[in-house]
Amino acid sequence: MSAPLRLMAVHAHPDDESSKGAATMARYVAEGVDVLVCTLTGGERGSILNPKMDRPDILENIGEVRRLEMERAREILGVRQRFMGFVDSGLPDDESEPLPEGCFALQPLEVATAPLVAAVREFRPHVILTYDDDGGYPHPDHIMTNRVSVEAFEAAGDPDRYPEAGEPWQPLKLYYQMGFTKARFEALHEAMNARGMGSPYSDWISRWEDRPEKWPVTTRVPCGEHFETRDRALLAHATQVDPDGFWFVCPRELQQEIWPTEDYHLARSLVDAELPEDDLFTGVHADEAAGVCCSQAADTTTG
Repeated sequence: MSAPLRLMAVHAHPDDESSKGAATMARYVAEGVDVLVCTLTGGERGSILNPKMDRPDILENIGEVRRLEMERAREILGVRQRFMGFVDSGLPDDESEPLPEGCFALQPLEVATAPLVAAVREFRPHVILTYDDDGGYPHPDHIMTNRVSVEAFEAAGDPDRYPEAGEPWQPLKLYYQMGFTKARFEALHEAMNARGMGSPYSDWISRWEDRPEKWPVTTRVPCGEHFETRDRALLAHATQVDPDGFWFVCPRELQQEIWPTEDYHLARSLVDAELPEDDLFTGVHADEAAGVCCSQAADTTTG
């Protein structure tokens, strides 16, 4: 029997795992892959985005509420999950506004990375998912999540770095989430308009006019049959997701028809990777992975 493949998804806040790559994770869980979500902060400073949950009792206990929401989403997705222990930085209304003292985004890089390196060395993932260097959108915690994830990918296999964090383990592939692309929203926009539904995506599409996409999609993972699981996981984050809101305007069946994949950019690979891909584990053989080290592997960095 071959060793199980392992996938780690690194996210900034509870709910990010359900809005970015959830169907991918559900697909791989169904195929027997061991999946771990590492959530870097507790989401303590997140706004309540569902009007039905905007109540004093929720606001006063938002940290605990979001942990319970995360547990429900974890059960729905069938993944493991652990918090890395940092405090949400919040999203300032103005870029000049200082971030709260002690928050995640203000941590020294090595301090912010150490728990993730320890998690990588314990879980031993073959593939890591994270955000691009803009964070997917410019939330300070998302940008810091990229920095921490890249640092952990590079450092976890080096015995001289973070020596207190356990036995070295070198992940083989690092991907950036590319779920929010102009091409995807244009396709859904055109499909909804063609069917006379009207589209909510005009504003989203217009945002790309002055923001060229830096990272090309290299990998499209077919996972449309798991969109229902993704949606249930999203709804578990009741403080963050309005069931009558933006996320669910486009019918699931139309999404499955028009764009049945979740998309990624292969940012770093230590195995041969022929692009484009339709599988995050292309080139990865779990039985052989333990013997791969940086000096022996083929570096096919793409970003």
